[in-house]
Amino acid sequence: MLIQRLLYFSIPWLSLLGQEPLSLQEAVRQALARHPSMEAATARIHAAESRIAQARSGWMPRASYTESFQSGNNPVYVFGALLTQHQFTAANFDIGSLNRPGALNNFQSQLSVDQVVYDFGATRGAVRSAELGRKLSEEDRRRAELALIAAVARTYHGVALAEQGLRLAVESLQSAQTDLERARTLQQAGMATDADVLSVQVHAAAMAEFRFRRDADLRIAHAALNEALGLPLDAEHTLTTSIQASPPGQDSSAELERRSASQRPEMHSARLGRELASSQEATAKSRYWPVIGLHGVFEADRQDFYNKGGGNWMFAASAHWDLFDGNRTRATVAEARHMKEAAAATEKQFDAAVRLETRRAEADLQAARERVIVTEDAVAQADESLRIIRNRYSNGLATVTDLLRSETALVEAKTRRLAALYDLRIAAVQLDAASGSLNGDSDVLK
Repeated sequence: MLIQRLLYFSIPWLSLLGQEPLSLQEAVRQALARHPSMEAATARIHAAESRIAQARSGWMPRASYTESFQSGNNPVYVFGALLTQHQFTAANFDIGSLNRPGALNNFQSQLSVDQVVYDFGATRGAVRSAELGRKLSEEDRRRAELALIAAVARTYHGVALAEQGLRLAVESLQSAQTDLERARTLQQAGMATDADVLSVQVHAAAMAEFRFRRDADLRIAHAALNEALGLPLDAEHTLTTSIQASPPGQDSSAELERRSASQRPEMHSARLGRELASSQEATAKSRYWPVIGLHGVFEADRQDFYNKGGGNWMFAASAHWDLFDGNRTRATVAEARHMKEAAAATEKQFDAAVRLETRRAEADLQAARERVIVTEDAVAQADESLRIIRNRYSNGLATVTDLLRSETALVEAKTRRLAALYDLRIAAVQLDAASGSLNGDSDVLK
């Protein structure tokens, strides 16, 4: 009775009624649209765009407004304040007034404008570095996309694998129930012992335990898929992309390696890193030269906040040149030059690394294809062996040990076949990712 209840509640497709169908490509599209990692990558791109605007501000004038108040009887201050307020009269030339003036208030409003005319490429270099930073952020987002698509494919096929594993567990439990009934029939006919029946009961209990494990695997696989999609962990789906489908053929090894060297975001990032280091070196060298600028000021000074005042203006041109800064600029240029050398070496390192990763992914895919062929043959052989052993056991020509060994061998062969199919689909995705061509519309996701 327990086994019958287990068989009823373990039918996996009964729990899928009313759920929305979900293909692997649709799952990838949902993940790219809502996963937090994509939101974070997009936010970093926007931050990089803001840094470009910050750098470009170096070409724009700086305007500032200052409002201040002063009061005192310092002779120099009073003399100057009266002049700027346009309130100086002949009486103020009195020696006593000059030496001991009374306290004077001064409300000062000042509007100043500064404009850099030429800085020998410092601002241009900062803008170039910021633009390269944005491109690096875009490559980081592309790298995050590749990782997310691969994760969605892995978890999606993980659910399919878990569903197939649960179906296999259900079938194995049904087969064990059939064997138990057969053993009891033979026991009643005097062709099997109590020990035979007990052995089959132990095997049926093991298959029930196997079913429990597969059921737990399926629940965890669904939660992992939902996490990859950016959904609540308890969301339910009906998967429509079968793990049984064979992935498409692949290009030649040389073409795959050429594509990985030209399309992988890591390679793009390495090249951009070298360009960024060169830009930073040029920006650092600009500090050897002066900064030429313009400065303009309009000022209003008043004894009262609203009256007794006057206005004035001033315009100036300047060239600021750091003749010696304690070798800070020289050290900064040397740092940038060494970083450029490091970026060039990193680019070479990544070129070899992505090519090696592509070769490894290609080898994994080929091995998975061969494993699928071998395991399919093994399943066919184990199935035929079990059929023969069952007939022999029913006729008293084989022992219960032979029967249970054949049952176990078939379950193991089917389990290895499912694992090989899963590895084949994942290896195809990993090869596309290694070559840099994986995207939401890739054939490996169909």
